[in-house]
Amino acid sequence: MDLKSNEEEGAVLSDKKSSTHEAYAIAENGELSSKLKDVGSISSKDMFLRADKIDFKSWDVQLEKHLSRVWSRDRETQLNKEDWEIDLVKLDIRSVIAHGTYGTVYRGAYDGQDVAVKVLDWGEDGISTAAGTAALRSSFRQEVAVWHKLDHPNVTKFIGASMGTSNLKIPSNTPSNGQNSLPSRACCVVVEYLPGGTLKKYLIRNCRKKLSLRVVIQLALDFSRGLSYLHAQKIVHRDLKTENMLLDINRTLKIADFGVARVEAQNPKDMTGETGTLGYMAPEVLDGKPYNRKCDVYSFGICLWEIYCCDMPYPDLSFAEVSSAVVRQNLRPEIPRCCPSSLASIMRKCWDANPERRPEMDEVVRLLEAIDTSKGGGMIPEDQAHGCFCFNMARGP
Repeated sequence: MDLKSNEEEGAVLSDKKSSTHEAYAIAENGELSSKLKDVGSISSKDMFLRADKIDFKSWDVQLEKHLSRVWSRDRETQLNKEDWEIDLVKLDIRSVIAHGTYGTVYRGAYDGQDVAVKVLDWGEDGISTAAGTAALRSSFRQEVAVWHKLDHPNVTKFIGASMGTSNLKIPSNTPSNGQNSLPSRACCVVVEYLPGGTLKKYLIRNCRKKLSLRVVIQLALDFSRGLSYLHAQKIVHRDLKTENMLLDINRTLKIADFGVARVEAQNPKDMTGETGTLGYMAPEVLDGKPYNRKCDVYSFGICLWEIYCCDMPYPDLSFAEVSSAVVRQNLRPEIPRCCPSSLASIMRKCWDANPERRPEMDEVVRLLEAIDTSKGGGMIPEDQAHGCFCFNMARGP
C-alpha cells in the first residue's frame, strides 16, 4: 500500500488505489494502536465512517492516554522552571537604550510594567568557544538565582530573566526589516526602568554649575547604602562606575548592571582580577591580583570624587599611563580645596593603596550620615550662579 499519515493528530491511513479501505487510528508515537475494519468507504471526493462500526470505547482509552502524557509534560515543565524565569509572551521590547560589550539594553514593558531588558549573547562575536559560552551561561544562571532575591531601595529591582530568547522579537534598526529574532543561546535580564538615566549623564549635565553638598551627600548615601547591602549579601559588583548607577524620577540613585558581578568566593584566588573600567579599578586589580569587596570600596571612592566634582578622573591620560601611575606612583584624582575635610577623608580612606585599610561600606554610610550639609561646602553654594575654581594641584591620596 502507498500510505500517507499524520502522526501528530491520530490520522487515518489509506490505500489510494482502492475505493474501500481499512482505517487505522494512529497513536501519537506513530504506532498502529487500533484497527477499524469495514467501517466505511473512502473515495477521492469524500470519506465517511459507519458509526455503528466504530469502537468509541477504544478511542476514549487512547485519548485519555494521550492527554495524560501531555499533562505530565506540562507538570514536569512547571517543576523545572526557576522562580526567576519570566514568561516571554508578556514581554514587549520597544526601543534601544544602550549597547554594551555582550549585549544590548532595550526599553520595554513586562506585564504592564515599564522595564529595561538587557539581551546577552556571548557567542555573537564569533570568537567565543562553545565551552566558553556554556561556562558564561552557567555562571549567569547561578548569579541570577542570587539577584532575584535582592530587595533594597538603592539596588535596581530585578524582575526576571530567561535562559533562552529564540522566540523573543526585538525591533529592527530599520522599519522595513520589521522585527529580529535572537539565537537560542541568548539570555535576557529584565529590571525596572528608571527614567532619570545614568548618574554619569546627570553629572555631565551639571559639569558647569556643579552640585550642592546636600545633593552630593544624598547621592553618595544612596550609593553607599546600596553597596553596603550588596556586600552584606556577599555580592561583589566588580564594575562600579557612574555609568552603572541609575536615577529614578525623584533622583534616587540605584546600583545597576550586574553583568560582571559575582558572589564573593571564600577563596580570594577564585575571584580573578582585571575586571572593571579604567579609572575606577583598584591598583591590585590593575596589577592582576585577586579581588574582593574592598575593590568595590576603592571604586566607590573614585565615584564619590566624581559626584562632588562633576568631572572625569584622569581625562588626559592613556590606559597605560593610568595603569602605571595608579599602581606604582599612587596616582589619585585631585581633591578640590573647597571640599569639606570630612568628605575628602572618606575619599582618601576608600582609595587607600592598601585594601585592608579601606573601610567597610557600612562604616562609609555612617561617616556620610555624620556630615552636616546645612552650611554648604559643595563645589558651588546653592545660591551662587557660577562655579569656583578651587582645585589644588597636588596629586595623590
